[in-house]
Amino acid sequence: MNWLKKDPRSIRSASGLEWSLWRRLPAIFAWGTALPALLLAWSWWSSGADQALARDPDAMLREFVLIGVIVLHWTLVLTLAIGCAIVLLMKGPRYEADPYPLPDADRPRD
Repeated sequence: MNWLKKDPRSIRSASGLEWSLWRRLPAIFAWGTALPALLLAWSWWSSGADQALARDPDAMLREFVLIGVIVLHWTLVLTLAIGCAIVLLMKGPRYEADPYPLPDADRPRD
């Protein structure tokens, strides 16, 4: 059984926005993670590591928000990557499925 039998009459659709986004995803991921991470590192170092118990609540809130921004960015990039992959697969060549004999092919129901 041939799992990936391409249909000889199929055509590939023209590439569009999905390929430009797919190529830029590593840079989008890296820059979108690095910028808030640098702000987070600056916030940690400016508040002082030795004063962990007596920290400023505003600084802690700012750090939690920055961590949330980083995680939100990761989920957005993952969602964008899944969307690009789906569009790339849909625009690719068509594959033939194995024939499936219908049990009521000789007497179809009304």
